[in-house]
Amino acid sequence: MKKPIFLLSIPFSFFLGACAPTQTSCSTGQTIDDASITALVKTDIAKTQGVDQAAAINVDTYRGVVSLAGFVDTEQQRRTASEVAARAPGVEKVVNNLQLKKQP
Repeated sequence: MKKPIFLLSIPFSFFLGACAPTQTSCSTGQTIDDASITALVKTDIAKTQGVDQAAAINVDTYRGVVSLAGFVDTEQQRRTASEVAARAPGVEKVVNNLQLKKQP
């Protein structure tokens, strides 16, 4: 007995639906893009003259929105890190949560 082809397509559609983005999740492609943007921004900040402690800056990307967190020594470093992040391809917006270290 042959099964109707549409019955076989029902489970397949569930698998495809699992890969689709929703308002609270990303598709596989978006996740890869966000990881690439994060890596690029981290590298660009590390290469930037004047941002001495790039390793102390946490970079996270979600749907093209880059969030910067951590501590820097000066307001200029804070601004520079944000500007560098904004120039990276694929960045839609930068949320700069960098804090200035308290000076002794």
